[in-house]
Amino acid sequence: MDTITILAALASGGLIGLVLGLVGGGGSILAVPLLIYVVGAASPHAAIGTAAVAVTVNAFASLVGHARAGRVKWRCASVFAGAGVVGAALGAEVGKAIDGKRLILLFGLLMIGVGLSMLRKRRMMEMPDVRLTRDSAAALLPRLVPIGLGVGLAAGFFGIGGGFLIVPGLILATAMPLPYAIGTSLMVVSALGLTTAFSYAASGLVDWTITSVLVAGGVAGTIAGIALGRALSARKGMLERGFAGVVLAVGAYVVMSSV
Repeated sequence: MDTITILAALASGGLIGLVLGLVGGGGSILAVPLLIYVVGAASPHAAIGTAAVAVTVNAFASLVGHARAGRVKWRCASVFAGAGVVGAALGAEVGKAIDGKRLILLFGLLMIGVGLSMLRKRRMMEMPDVRLTRDSAAALLPRLVPIGLGVGLAAGFFGIGGGFLIVPGLILATAMPLPYAIGTSLMVVSALGLTTAFSYAASGLVDWTITSVLVAGGVAGTIAGIALGRALSARKGMLERGFAGVVLAVGAYVVMSSV
């Protein structure tokens, strides 16, 4: 790998980490277009496989902090992730079978949809707290399993973490508070990302050198993003709208390039 590619991967990882630190999520959806248009991945499939590994590492690192703070509902996460892993495995196989140009076109359309959904103010029903016992977790199975399966399919197909789907999905299924949904989602993201990464790696569609450089840049970017996010905490809404605009613009570019 030449110096320019290394620098491009470092910068891309830094940007992804910066976004994660600033707005608390969403950076992974930029990974695939950055790998294709900036780093120069060998193919859209290789970009998705490589991004899946980086997403898994970042999610697991964030999960540790949330787990220590007690913001992970393990029973709920296990059920959701169990269904999601099945969906991710199926989604990854379907994604690998689709033509690369068509796949990246669909990814661009997904980005536009995500950007528009981020611009909408959602009001979700939340409970002050949720304490899941074995009985209550079992009662939630009819909601957790289908939502988890659907999110897993999307995550595996596109090679994304799916946090923007998992968080509202968890709140819809359990009415848990947002901080718990974010913490719990990271376990699910880790499981889905690992499933997708394994599937693509088994097919030789992961560039491990670029992955390591991308992760290194992501660590540095996340540290900077967290520090900057604290300084701009009063403007988080503006930051989120700005990021939504970036996602929309990149999605439109991806669609136009694919067409």
